[in-house]
Amino acid sequence: MALETWLIKVKSAISSSFDSVPKPKLSVISNNKKSNVGVLAFEVAGIMSKLLHQWQALSDKNIIRLRNDSISLEGVRKIVSNDESFLLGLACAELAENIRLVAKAVSSLSKRCEDSNLRSFDRSFEEFANSGHDSFSWVLSSKDMEAKNKKMDRYVTVTATLYKEMEELSVLENALKKTLQCNEYEASVKEQKILDLQQKVIWQRQEVKYLKERSLWNRSFDTVVSILTRHVFTVLARIKLVFGIGHHGYPAYLPRSLSASATVHPTENPNSCNGFVSGPIMIKSSDGFFESNSKILKPPATTLGAAALSLHYSNLIIIIEKMIKSPQLVGVDARDDLYAMLPRSIRSSLRARLKGVGFSASDPVLAGEWRNALGRILSWLSPLAHNMIKWQSERSFEQQNLLPKTNVLLLQTLYFANKEKTEAAITELLVGLNYIWRFEREMTAKALFECANLNGLLNFQNSS
Repeated sequence: MALETWLIKVKSAISSSFDSVPKPKLSVISNNKKSNVGVLAFEVAGIMSKLLHQWQALSDKNIIRLRNDSISLEGVRKIVSNDESFLLGLACAELAENIRLVAKAVSSLSKRCEDSNLRSFDRSFEEFANSGHDSFSWVLSSKDMEAKNKKMDRYVTVTATLYKEMEELSVLENALKKTLQCNEYEASVKEQKILDLQQKVIWQRQEVKYLKERSLWNRSFDTVVSILTRHVFTVLARIKLVFGIGHHGYPAYLPRSLSASATVHPTENPNSCNGFVSGPIMIKSSDGFFESNSKILKPPATTLGAAALSLHYSNLIIIIEKMIKSPQLVGVDARDDLYAMLPRSIRSSLRARLKGVGFSASDPVLAGEWRNALGRILSWLSPLAHNMIKWQSERSFEQQNLLPKTNVLLLQTLYFANKEKTEAAITELLVGLNYIWRFEREMTAKALFECANLNGLLNFQNSS
């Protein structure tokens, strides 16, 4: 009877405390502008994480790598474009589009601020993008930006830890609830188990409370949006600087070498890029800055992106790559499945290429030549296919929050690849795969036949 009374008291205490502990779900909170960001801290941390990544992508090292390596990839030059200005325009447009999407999320948060300047973030950002006018001096110097980045990185780390600890708290609270309702244990065992779980819940709540104080959870909307606003403006200013975009709103050149000066604002360091002109990247437009970049990112009709085939062809190339590496492991069913993945245009060109080809594939010299040829094609085609998968996976719903990103750009994928040229390369891979696959099967069959004859001969000799 005493145990039952004690259990009722414990259950009542736990039940009431559950109501006071918020769960880590991304839900809309009240419109009270004076409130802290609360559960939206996890969304804010995701935005901050993206901004940190975008700033890193615009570092001197990565911009120089873009010019010297990314736009010089053999596959990019073969099936995307060998026009350097066009490729740099794609890079600039994608980076600008990325910051526009982040700014859209910041604009949504800014509506909850008390500061009228912050509430007008979207108008100020559009003005800065189109004219370069920074009404509130939100663009930070390089030195200040690095200091703010460290602070923002700490916020992201602590907030990610808070999410993890809140999930752990939820697990412990559920375990305690189940134990209170369970009748499988003896009275003394159940009492001890409940006491242990109670203590763990108390400790975990203290940890969660401590992390809330240190993380974004207990920061006001004004504080958070002020941080985000300055970063968004500074990242856009950096894009304009490294791509040589003046107040006319379109890129003119990309510096071949860069130096992180005391500022990232183009107007404060007008001569930082002199002597590195590589020619115009895009035609001057009367559209706004982001509208112009959005048009550049629309794939031409001749590309895989326009045909919505870039991801499918990437998977196809990766499968072919695996089969070429181990043709002896490819069964008839796998070969048929591969053929079923081919679009009509590739099937047609493949049939034309294989017309008149004999059934025999027993020439080891020809098989070796095909392997070398396939290796050369894959050396430039495969990186673009893998980059396409990586680019797509980063933008899937599961990959959005608090995860590190790579610096893969669309121009390094099959998105802007010429459809006709890509299909010609894939067809060549399939023709070569067909030969070495049949060669491996014939060599295997020949070896088995010879082994069977040898065994038959030995058996005959033994019997005689």
